[in-house]
Amino acid sequence: MLAHGRLFSRARCAETQQHRKAQIMSTITKDSVKPNLHWRVVDIAVASAIGVVSSLIYWAAGLLYNPIGAPLAALVPGLDGVMNGLWLFAGPLALIIVRKPGAGVYAEVVAGVLEALLGNSWGGLETVAMAVLQGLGAEIVFACTMYKVCNLLTTMLSGTLAGVVCWAWSFFKHLQGINLLGAYGLWYLVSTLVSGALIAGVLMWYLYVALAKTGALDKFASGRAVRGMSV
Repeated sequence: MLAHGRLFSRARCAETQQHRKAQIMSTITKDSVKPNLHWRVVDIAVASAIGVVSSLIYWAAGLLYNPIGAPLAALVPGLDGVMNGLWLFAGPLALIIVRKPGAGVYAEVVAGVLEALLGNSWGGLETVAMAVLQGLGAEIVFACTMYKVCNLLTTMLSGTLAGVVCWAWSFFKHLQGINLLGAYGLWYLVSTLVSGALIAGVLMWYLYVALAKTGALDKFASGRAVRGMSV
C-alpha cells in the first residue's frame, strides 16, 4: 500500500507540473486580451541593446561571409543562403521580448546603422535599407496577431518572412542575372528560409526563454510569464 501511495503521489505531482507548464505556455502564447502597445523607456533601452549587440554579430558575419559562403556555394550552388540568418535575428528577438509595434524594425535599424558605421562590403545606404525591410518582414506575423500571440511558431514564421525579404532583395539588387526558378535560385531561397526559421526563429526563442529564466526580463510581461517554466 505504501509503494502504491508513493506512485499515486508521484503521478499527481507530474500531472500538476504538466498542468502548470501548460498554463505558463498559454500565458506566453497569449499575454492578454488587450496588451499594452505603448512604448516605455525600458522597451526602447532593451530594443536598442538588442540592436547594438546584433550589429557586432552582423559585422562579424560580414567578414565570414566569403570564407564560409563561397565554399558552400561551390558545394551546392545557392547553399550560401544559409549564412543569411546571421543578419535576420534582431527583429524577431526584439519582438518576442518587447512585443510592441515597430520593435522589430527599430532593433534591425539600430543594428543596420551601427553595422554600416563599422563598415561592410554592402555600403551604408544598402545596409540600412535592408535593415528596414527585414524588420518589416519580421513584424508581419506579430502585427497580424496584434502582438497578442507569441510562441515558437510565430517566432519561426517571423524569421522566415525576414528571410523572404532578404532573398527578394538579394535577387533585386545583386542577382538579377540568376534564374529564380533555376537550381541556384531555388537552393538560395530554401537555404535562406531555413536559416531564417532556425537562427532568427528557433534560436532566438530559446535565447529569450533562457534570458527570462535569469530574471533579466522581469520588467516585461514576456519575461515574467516564463519564470519557473522548464522548456
